[in-house]
Amino acid sequence: MAPSAAGGVNPDLVRRRLRVTGTVQGVGFRPFVYRLAADLALSGWVGNDSLGVILEGEGPAPALDELARRLVDEAPPLARIDTLDVEALAATGETGFTVVDSRVAGAPAVAVPVDVATCADCERELFDPADRRFGYPFVNCTNCGPRYTIIRSIPYDRAATTMAGFAMCADCRREYEDPADRRFHAEPTCCPACGPQLSLVAPDGGLLAKAGDALDSAVELLGAGRILAVKGLGGYHLACDATDPAAVAELRRRKARDDKPFALMVDLPMARSLCYLSADAEEALTSPRRPIVLAPRRHEAPIATGVAPNLPELGLMLAYTPVHLQLLAGVARPLVMTSGNLSDEPIAHDDTDALVRLGPMVDAILTHDRGIHIRGDDSVVRAGTARVQMVRRSRGYAPEPIGLPTPARRHVLAVGAELKSTVAVAKGDNVVASHHIGDLEHLAAYRSFLQAVDHLCGLTGVTPEVVAHDLHPEYLSTKFAAELDLPAVGVQHHHAHIASCLVEHRWTEPVLGVAFDGLGMGTDGTAWGGELLVADLDGFRRVGHLLQVALPGGDRAAREPWRMAVAWLAATLGPEAAERYGRTVDDRWAAVLGLALRPDVLRTSSAGRLFDAVAALLGLRTRITYEAQAAIELEAAAAGQPLAGPGGYELDVVAGPEGLLLDPGPLLATVVAERDRGTPAGEISAGFHAGLGRGVAGAARRAAADNGLDTVALSGGVFQNARLTDVVVGALEAAGLRVLVHRLLPPNDGGVSVGQAAIAARCVD
Repeated sequence: MAPSAAGGVNPDLVRRRLRVTGTVQGVGFRPFVYRLAADLALSGWVGNDSLGVILEGEGPAPALDELARRLVDEAPPLARIDTLDVEALAATGETGFTVVDSRVAGAPAVAVPVDVATCADCERELFDPADRRFGYPFVNCTNCGPRYTIIRSIPYDRAATTMAGFAMCADCRREYEDPADRRFHAEPTCCPACGPQLSLVAPDGGLLAKAGDALDSAVELLGAGRILAVKGLGGYHLACDATDPAAVAELRRRKARDDKPFALMVDLPMARSLCYLSADAEEALTSPRRPIVLAPRRHEAPIATGVAPNLPELGLMLAYTPVHLQLLAGVARPLVMTSGNLSDEPIAHDDTDALVRLGPMVDAILTHDRGIHIRGDDSVVRAGTARVQMVRRSRGYAPEPIGLPTPARRHVLAVGAELKSTVAVAKGDNVVASHHIGDLEHLAAYRSFLQAVDHLCGLTGVTPEVVAHDLHPEYLSTKFAAELDLPAVGVQHHHAHIASCLVEHRWTEPVLGVAFDGLGMGTDGTAWGGELLVADLDGFRRVGHLLQVALPGGDRAAREPWRMAVAWLAATLGPEAAERYGRTVDDRWAAVLGLALRPDVLRTSSAGRLFDAVAALLGLRTRITYEAQAAIELEAAAAGQPLAGPGGYELDVVAGPEGLLLDPGPLLATVVAERDRGTPAGEISAGFHAGLGRGVAGAARRAAADNGLDTVALSGGVFQNARLTDVVVGALEAAGLRVLVHRLLPPNDGGVSVGQAAIAARCVD
């Protein structure tokens, strides 16, 4: 735009400053703004700062109105706009539109972009012999590639990432500075001449091959039944040919992972040949987030039985980096792609650590020299009959903000629970949860927890003014909170579960919360886990629970489900029934029965432990090798059975002094009777699920009516059980109640930090 003929600024011109917040860095937003400005013949500039994207546009008022509209309506697919603020300025007569350098102004408030899968354009270049990036395993653009796992600080610029040490060549610089190119201001832009390179190293660290030769050798090794460590976006995987029973068995032996299922990396035709995919499952599988999708396996699926022992589902993910795409294309068979760790340790992401920890487990390591700043496990979702549910929220989803129902009054740090640890921060209108950290009982996971706290606070500009924690005094997260010189808010575990469900539905009114999980410390000092709560974000009241029974051996009872079978039988059918069962499973039965009958032993209302007991009674699993294995295999046994199950399985619900008491005694009596009659375990499991689900729905309906509520929220790890969830939801909706279930957050302890943060954000002045 030019000055007027009189020498001043054209009076028809106006100038406006627009500030955009949300996920607007690392997603191609500045190039998008540049192209909009050019299309609308506007002058001005656009840049990143600590709050998001800021721009000034100058031109006719209608064109600036159109700019504001199109910023929202036509935003890049990976962008998420939270706010758009517009401020009128005086026109300057500026000409041209430019992208300016980022500026740091105050504490970071911009949403950190997530890592996303290789886009279709980059994949085409990867396999196009005529393209200069043909075969280059780090091809990316503004629409794809690494983000969160390489970012050290905000604003998101190359200098603030692990790509800082790679100087762009002239060709890449030309693309980076060309507004018409899709790599315009794509911070990880690189090519074979200037970017990271692959290496294949021996378990002792000796170099075996580089660049294309490294990839070719890796493909040959996988095809020959060898086991490789492969560096991905958020850490290392352990990989082998999923159709080779010997390779899968050897990987299990080396990884010390007896039964826990392995994830598979596939292409879409492979996925369709291995599993039954609903439309929702396929949408999740092919999304740019690329989670692992748990889906029903086909009986004829050509996969080694050791991939997912005793389970009717497979965990599938599509290749999401160029390295994975090339490996899969080269081997042309499904690949096991499981986390690079020894059983239950955090995934390895540091190259030196990977060599030390993974070297003894593999035949070679396919690595590269682009650093991973923050680890990120693969996310996991489950494709049920009625919904796709989050199981583990990490790569591709974290740290995407989730809107709070009401703004946080102060900056909050929430440190989560002990298992499936995440941390979260609340600031303004949003809560931001970290990637999946793991179980804090492992030292390496606790170190990762400490790193996650610092990293998340730094990226979000949160200086904690209050810390929220679980009530359990022995959780390492609770002890960490106690060491901070901050006001602390203790949040009851199951209240946090329900709160996390309310957050993702933006719900502020009281609900009847059903919180079923393994266990959490109750306000009465016992181990809760089968709770009916009248709850909102301001507080809760316990209005019902499962019958409490002894937890013989404490944590050992979770690892040895037969102990819970003894405890439940003793409590509901009598010591004689417990003795008859105990004698058949373990020489220690008498001592365990003695503990179960003692009044001073810790007691629990845990629904998770009830599932364990039934799995043990049916002979499915008396000892576990991974968390929730007994309950998972109990649900798996019912696969193919009608959801309604056989009749005769009933949960007794009676009014007690502390609210409704959910007594599974009649359920267990039927389970034992049908087992003794020789009824197949799958049919009994279906009956148990249906009877428990109907009973829980009936109790929730009754408690909701007693308290004038019309909405029920379901949370806790037990509601990862799709069969139980479908029964409960169906019965409640049939009764005219609104039901809130998880989709954005996992119902397990991975969502607890979000619930803690939301509660603390409201209760602190």
